[in-house]
Amino acid sequence: MRVFLAYISVILLWATTPLAIKWSAEGAGFVFGAASRMLIGFICVALILLLRRQKLPFHSKARQTYLAIALQIFGAMIAVYWASRLIPSGWISVIFGLTPFITAFMAALVLNEKSLSIGKITSYLLGTGGLAMMFSSALELSPQAIAGMLGVLLAATLHAASAVWVKKIDAHLPAMTQVSGGLLFAMPLYLLSWYTLEQGQLPASISWRAATAILYLGVVATTFGFAMYYYVLIHLPATNVAFITIISPVMALYLGYSINHEPITPKVMLGTALILSALLLHQFFDRRSRQLR
Repeated sequence: MRVFLAYISVILLWATTPLAIKWSAEGAGFVFGAASRMLIGFICVALILLLRRQKLPFHSKARQTYLAIALQIFGAMIAVYWASRLIPSGWISVIFGLTPFITAFMAALVLNEKSLSIGKITSYLLGTGGLAMMFSSALELSPQAIAGMLGVLLAATLHAASAVWVKKIDAHLPAMTQVSGGLLFAMPLYLLSWYTLEQGQLPASISWRAATAILYLGVVATTFGFAMYYYVLIHLPATNVAFITIISPVMALYLGYSINHEPITPKVMLGTALILSALLLHQFFDRRSRQLR
């Protein structure tokens, strides 16, 4: 039951995160938005560990795990924050829906998971068709939208690589410990990026919406969202965890349309439908192969 509740919570958080990311960069640089969120999250998880009197292990496997998680916390997230300025927020979640396919290929190569059957390859091709439709819609929106989509695609790849890497190391660390160590390794990279790209300057002014979004992302999405994600990752196969992205894209598109007045074109709807259909087909073949085994 705990794994199920954590799984549902991560879906809801991932649905609201893209819009919050877009809002958090209003009146501030995208690096400041990301770095301030992670700093708040780091303070929160550090306080939790302090109250629990829980030490942060630093043995070899623990350090490797923190580095793998930092790849997602810094690499994937900084790419998403950069891309959020160029495309509607709902698109972020839709493109991230390709994460299970990327994860499946990596898991097959690294973890020897049975994730490259004929049926699953068919679902990958269907998902690729959905991505092509999204690219077509991006061309109609603006040339910059293509760069934004590529940025999110890079983020999805780094996210998948991080998840597979963590499963490969298999350090048996608690979820909150993994998040704390990952943030510890990622924070210097964020501060260096802020100093390099934005000269370490604080924004002259910041809207209440941006401030609220940063606070939400730091306290809720980072502290509890990452912890629940890695808690689920501990108890489920990497490919199954990636299926969190099945429901969240639809919710994210609706939130972007209803709250942020973002356009939903027929091509975007078709591309989203193809990607979600591919995800459902992939899940069907994954369950069938487990039943046969």
